Amino acid sequence: MTDEALLKLKTLHVGAPSPEARKLALNAAMVAFEDAQSKRPRAAATGVMDAPKRWFSNRWNLGAALAGLGTVTAAVVLLPLGTQYATMNSRAPSVDKPLATTVATSTAPVSTNAAGGTVSLQVEEGGKTALKQPVMEKPMPPKDAVPVAANAPATESDEARLAVTSDALAAMPAAPTAKIAGQVAMRSGVANMEAPTVAPMASTSLGYAAMEPSGDSFQKFDENRVKITKDEPVSTFSIDVDTASYSYVRGLIEAGSLPEPDAVRLEEMINYFPYDYPAPATADTPFKATMQVFPTPWNKKTQLLEIGIKGYVQPPSERKPEALTFLIDTSGSMDEPNKLPLLKRSFGLLVDTLSPNDTVSIVTYAGSAGVALKPTKASDRQAILSAIDALYPDGSTDGVDGIALAYKVNAAAKGDGTVNRVILATDGDFNVGIDEPDQLKTYIKTQRDQGIFLSVLGFGRGNLDDALMQALAQNGNGNASYIDNFQEAQKVLVEEGGANLITIAKDVKIQVEFNPAFVSEYRLIGYETRALNNEDFNNDKVDAGEIGAGHTVTAIYEITPAGTGADLNDPLRYASSSAAPAAVSDELGFLKIRYKAPEGETSKLITAPITKDLVASDINAVGNDQRFAAAVAAFGQKLKGSNYGETLSWQQIADLANGAKGSDANGYRAEFVQMVKVAALLNPDHAGGGKSIYDDPTGGKTGPSKTMGAKPTAH
Repeated sequence: MTDEALLKLKTLHVGAPSPEARKLALNAAMVAFEDAQSKRPRAAATGVMDAPKRWFSNRWNLGAALAGLGTVTAAVVLLPLGTQYATMNSRAPSVDKPLATTVATSTAPVSTNAAGGTVSLQVEEGGKTALKQPVMEKPMPPKDAVPVAANAPATESDEARLAVTSDALAAMPAAPTAKIAGQVAMRSGVANMEAPTVAPMASTSLGYAAMEPSGDSFQKFDENRVKITKDEPVSTFSIDVDTASYSYVRGLIEAGSLPEPDAVRLEEMINYFPYDYPAPATADTPFKATMQVFPTPWNKKTQLLEIGIKGYVQPPSERKPEALTFLIDTSGSMDEPNKLPLLKRSFGLLVDTLSPNDTVSIVTYAGSAGVALKPTKASDRQAILSAIDALYPDGSTDGVDGIALAYKVNAAAKGDGTVNRVILATDGDFNVGIDEPDQLKTYIKTQRDQGIFLSVLGFGRGNLDDALMQALAQNGNGNASYIDNFQEAQKVLVEEGGANLITIAKDVKIQVEFNPAFVSEYRLIGYETRALNNEDFNNDKVDAGEIGAGHTVTAIYEITPAGTGADLNDPLRYASSSAAPAAVSDELGFLKIRYKAPEGETSKLITAPITKDLVASDINAVGNDQRFAAAVAAFGQKLKGSNYGETLSWQQIADLANGAKGSDANGYRAEFVQMVKVAALLNPDHAGGGKSIYDDPTGGKTGPSKTMGAKPTAH
């Protein structure tokens, strides 16, 4: 590699690498260099560096300086240099041994890395040394690797329940466990030195080429269409409190990639954020609805109807003991820094939030399922954390056996008044023994009816089966979340732990009937995978979504006021043009909500009219929550290439969200604004979708938007 080539690399523009990828590339290169350095012959000091060493030193220092520009650039320079230096040293004669003894050998020198694994340098015939893939050395299980029993004080009934002496539990296999060396390095994210797989560049319909991860799968669905109120006045759907889509999309955009359209579920994007809707005062009515109508940001001729629901917030005195079973995927595919290592740290956060009377058990699955920890009091925190820390990835995935065993263990911990839940944590890869997914869903429904709910946490990319994870969570009366970093674990398991673990209402359905005298057309934004038939609303046998303590749920309709001429559908030639008179003149529509108590089987009904006094003529007259939710809806539509809402530029969306951040105590809304700006770089408005003043010869002087920022730099 010439000096000129190195200088060109230094001027390259590359995307910001993740800290984990940077560590992997630099660590691998440094290991190669240090290993060769340790074996170099010790010559007498001359005070003058010979030419080959000066050549190598200059280029190593330059390559190290490139690390600030990006992982790929640094790796391109450092990995070959480390290998070349090792080759140069292997050819040098040894001071103590003749040259013949340094040629071919079948034993690779081994160097220990900071994470406790080993890296091999394979020396081949002819004296050529090549850097072998660094591999974590799998720790061997200690002889005393037996789950620690709970030793916290307990009542006689608790001790009988936690003894788990039933024949079923006695016959359960033990999970493979081991104490992992270098846990400090593991927790810092350096858990596996294996080089990550980089997906090829793929052109996208959104304009610019983007790197898309391979292997992840999502449920295919068509966007909700515009409906004519006179023909279809009723809209029915199940609520959805999942947030997996938002965090998955955020992770991709932060990594410099654009998501595929089906990965963007608008309701999950909107519901990711907490909203300050008023909550009910008592548990008699588990949630309260708030409604507002205001102008649509992307269409001056339509309006948005926003329906917000806030769940009852339980005081600590009403909290029931929880019996949680962590069902953890320890298959080989989990051997990545953002999978099992992040998973272990995430569950550590959850354990710290539990009350002393809660119980935790752990079941793993990898080739065969096993019990890593029998039901243990949360007061025995060290026993639980030790069991979590001892897990390591190995084997193929047998998700079906793991789920069955997890339910069995959780049932053994069930007591009077306990809240029972299995929390499945996986990268979504069920690749063994799932020939009958419908049978698995039926089994989960049966367990749900017996009072054991299921929630799903997704980790990592490349194997994510999002459709299956969503289906399991929905059938298990739980929710699905995607954890892409430690901060997201804090949000899902700590800040929203009560909402995600304590159900206050189940089978929650929403039905809206629009008045054709005032609303000519409408469309529901999102919830395509949660649509219900109108007759399902009153059928208590039809399953629907759940609401947790303090949960907020938002649904947005885009409606076309009658008589504005903004209808997308032409009037019928042979149909009567007169609309049926409305029963109540000031109602735009009517809202109905059905729900069941967590242990109930008969639904209850909440109703509220959608009246004209809810209409605001100016979007700035409504609250921050309404405007911010509209900005998120606009962003999601633009990102997925929607048939609606793409007339807003990225900058207009960012401005709308930035002006509606409010207090934003946790910074989620500020983070969203930054994500919009990154999306604008990946897919500038002039490259496809959305209007930009840079496509306007007048520079935006005659266009609707004059709030655009600096012109994006051409890539």
